[in-house]
Amino acid sequence: MKKNSDFETGLPIKRSEFLKPLSIEHHHGLLFCWKIRAGIKKDVEISRIKKYADWFYQNYLIPHFEVEEKYVFTILGNENELIKQAVSEHRRLERLFESSTEIQKNLTLIEEELEKHIRFEERILFGEIQKNATADQLQSIQINHSEEKFVDNLTDPFWE
Repeated sequence: MKKNSDFETGLPIKRSEFLKPLSIEHHHGLLFCWKIRAGIKKDVEISRIKKYADWFYQNYLIPHFEVEEKYVFTILGNENELIKQAVSEHRRLERLFESSTEIQKNLTLIEEELEKHIRFEERILFGEIQKNATADQLQSIQINHSEEKFVDNLTDPFWE
């Protein structure tokens, strides 16, 4: 079987310096998924988890998706199958976050689908982008998106 990424070979993924800030944001996204799981496992009131999820979505996920779609995904182009998948997953996640019905079910789906989406981008999509990007394209990502220090919302740390 052909190996699709360094992850599958067990080797560390060598991320371009220009994409590292996005990978760091992905790490925060994975922690967010863990927090949802922890809250549900502890039978935390769903409205508390939803309030945190809404905060995370507005403050971190929407801007993250915008940067990826405007500066990163354009490297492979809108017709690329991997890009079509990533954009489709962004839209699905947006609908789940914005839904006001079946909150617990949607939080569970967000947790599952966001983790899967992040793993796809890290293990497959970013590798393809690195292979195909020009130096100017990578520089454009750096100019238009710098690492912002993640400041968590600790007003209600329900996951502890």
